[in-house]
Amino acid sequence: MSTTNMATGSNYWEDLRKEARQLENELDLKLVSFSKLCTSYSSSNQRTRSDSLGSSHDNMLVAMTTELEQLLAKLTTVNDKMAEYTNTPGSSSHNAALMHTLQRHRDILQDYTHEFHKTKTNFFNLKEREDLLGSVHRDIESYKSSSGVNNRRTELFLKEHEHLRNSNSLVQNAISIAMATKENITNQRGMLKSIQTRVTTLANRFPAINNLIQKINLRKRRDSLILGGVIGVCTILLLLYTFH
Repeated sequence: MSTTNMATGSNYWEDLRKEARQLENELDLKLVSFSKLCTSYSSSNQRTRSDSLGSSHDNMLVAMTTELEQLLAKLTTVNDKMAEYTNTPGSSSHNAALMHTLQRHRDILQDYTHEFHKTKTNFFNLKEREDLLGSVHRDIESYKSSSGVNNRRTELFLKEHEHLRNSNSLVQNAISIAMATKENITNQRGMLKSIQTRVTTLANRFPAINNLIQKINLRKRRDSLILGGVIGVCTILLLLYTFH
């Protein structure tokens, strides 16, 4: 019974290896064709070609991309089944050889997957660049077809741009003059405020000086009157003393 199971397991392993090798060979051929088709895309995608040819070429690339993705998915499934088989109890006696074989198939799958994604990325980058260049070419052709009108419009736009630039220059000059005038007026206002402050200070000081002078004059008059009164009294007393 054990011998029968081992034989059955061995046949299962060989079937998986056979399927894996078949898928790997098919992938190898498809990847070569896919790479050539992508490489020839630029030359066959010239804008002089008809739209029907371009659409057919794009459809071929899309179909081949889908087919390669399916083949890679199948090979991945086969590798997973091989990995499951290596973990079964009946394969433990020669597990090292099985693991070595499995690792080799995994490396091949990884290489094919990397090559596919690299070629696919290059293809889409090239297609994007071709589409962009095609759009530029169409714009150029459209411009050439209406070059007379476009040249006239361009000339008018340039003249209008020159007028706007001159107007902008005049406005900038006017703004500069206005800013300088504003600065001068601000400085003059500051000077006038300073003068006004000084005048106010002097005006406040003059009444105090006038009051002081008036007080001095009043005191002088009072002293004169007192001195005159004293002299008069002394004179009268002297006269009275003399006549008596």
